[in-house]
Amino acid sequence: MNLTELGYVAGWRLVRALPRPVVAAAFRAGADRAHRAGGGGTARLRANLRRVVGPELPEAELDALVKRGLRSYARYWMEAFRLPALSREQILAGFRLDPAGVDRLAADVASGRGAVVALPHAGNWDAAGAWVAATGWPITTVAERLKPEAVYERFLAFRQSLGMEIVPTHGGERPAFDVLVDRLRAGAVVPLLADRDLSARGIEVDFFGGRTRMPAGPALLAIRTGAPLYVTSMWYEPDAACASLEGPLPLPDPDGAPLDDRVRMVTQRIADGLAAGIARHPEDWHMLQRMWRDQPVTTPATGTA
Repeated sequence: MNLTELGYVAGWRLVRALPRPVVAAAFRAGADRAHRAGGGGTARLRANLRRVVGPELPEAELDALVKRGLRSYARYWMEAFRLPALSREQILAGFRLDPAGVDRLAADVASGRGAVVALPHAGNWDAAGAWVAATGWPITTVAERLKPEAVYERFLAFRQSLGMEIVPTHGGERPAFDVLVDRLRAGAVVPLLADRDLSARGIEVDFFGGRTRMPAGPALLAIRTGAPLYVTSMWYEPDAACASLEGPLPLPDPDGAPLDDRVRMVTQRIADGLAAGIARHPEDWHMLQRMWRDQPVTTPATGTA
């Protein structure tokens, strides 16, 4: 077991063992230290949030937003570490989906057509997946293979323990896309993080006035299977992680354009929906990586007082 794996194991065990107020205070203090230090991740979050809020927001207000954003990100990790220790009732109480979204997903599962749900890296997507499983709906999603492999295996076991079926992005017995098609046709909910492409083969879209790439998977799955496609807004309230669904998004006529054009059209619609939700709750968008093509590959660190 290497130091990275030891860190994750210690985090999971310690955070679950201590009272929530103690852990929450420690994670909040850690976020504030990261804000004061102004390292690379903080600088990238600042640059990304500047793109979201625009040039008019004064620097002092942007700095306060970055601080709230780091606290939100710390809350995500704290709550994710604690999820496996929660009862079904606590999982259901700790996440809220808008009532219309609940009704839509319930109908999609009951009809056997399933649903594709495009998510941002915002709020608590692990709590959302655990809530779907605790509600009694089948859920399948994908996970990037992390290095070292032992860390990936622990994240895999973590999410499986919450009732989710996890398909690796590569290296599985079958291509991930084929498995997801089968699960949708069996009525599963398929949530996919959709605001950042990790493959370098994504679809170029306009996002907050700049060009970036987003994964083609959500659009392609919906087009291939006919399953309804939703875009999710995710954020935190003091007592719970929250989400709302937009959709189902309209899919282009299969006879009207080539498949590549249809995928680009739908991916842009996803980008627009994600942007609208992020703009409503920018402090809960946990994007500490480079997003836009015109951003420098490395962002200089910016210290804060």
